[in-house]
Amino acid sequence: MAMACGGGKGQKAEINMRPMIDVLLVLIIIFMVITPVTQRGLEALVPKAPAADAGAAAPEHAIVISVGSDQRVRLNAEAMDLQTLQSRLEVLFRNRAAEVVFVRGDKGLEFQRVAEVLDLVKGAGVERVGLMTQ
Repeated sequence: MAMACGGGKGQKAEINMRPMIDVLLVLIIIFMVITPVTQRGLEALVPKAPAADAGAAAPEHAIVISVGSDQRVRLNAEAMDLQTLQSRLEVLFRNRAAEVVFVRGDKGLEFQRVAEVLDLVKGAGVERVGLMTQ
């Protein structure tokens, strides 16, 4: 009852809270149902900080493929085209124990060219590819 009339000195008003609580409970249930499920992204390897004695255990020769702003591809310091790059990578990784190649793209370069190089590296049989930033 929204208002209760007392017998005595005057009217006494009471607010009925039950409808407001019902509405709030319905809203809470609705918001719980429509909350999005957290999406799962791609698995990525995060680089770890080197240990104090890890300086001596660094790889002898890292393979770095650089793609310049002029869209020229370099394997370490040697400029080459994509077909030569794939054949060189196949030869290198046939005789090499390390299985990591680092790819560095220029800041102003579109990702399509870097993606072509990444595809070429995977096609040469390289299992792990790292992307380098500046």
